Amino acid sequence: MDAVPKSAAVRLKEILAAVKPLAAEYYRISGKPLGVTGEIAEYVTAELLGLELVPPRTAGYDALRHTAASLERVQIKGRAYDPAVRSTQRIGTIKPEGPCDVVMLVLLHNGTLDPVEIWEAPFSSVFARLAEPGSKSRNERGALAVSDFKRIGSKIWPTEQGS
Repeated sequence: MDAVPKSAAVRLKEILAAVKPLAAEYYRISGKPLGVTGEIAEYVTAELLGLELVPPRTAGYDALRHTAASLERVQIKGRAYDPAVRSTQRIGTIKPEGPCDVVMLVLLHNGTLDPVEIWEAPFSSVFARLAEPGSKSRNERGALAVSDFKRIGSKIWPTEQGS
């Protein structure tokens, strides 16, 4: 499990910090995402939760979380939405291949790409839900509804203390 080299990680953070306001402005003007929501979700999650991003295209996970007991492999999924509008939202494909311990869902405000909430679920629970019969998008594309993810996961940010 290798992390991104420190100099590259610093530069990637600088690039994503610069891209974030441009992507939000693009959405406000065009009504369409620029296509960097996933990368921005990874960046803001790493910043907020102290995760260590791994090189792009690492099979199965996007970041590492160091705990007192272990090293967890984290797959990060981002979804931009308007918190004022109630609609059914789907998460992008959850990668079933490769090692993964935890899946995090980062909900971003589509007008600013600022994080609104971060949810977490064990990969085993997510994988079990994806395998349940009944939904073509869930079974064939590996895509869960945001509401499904929230049912099997728990909100980890912001915390009740407001961090």
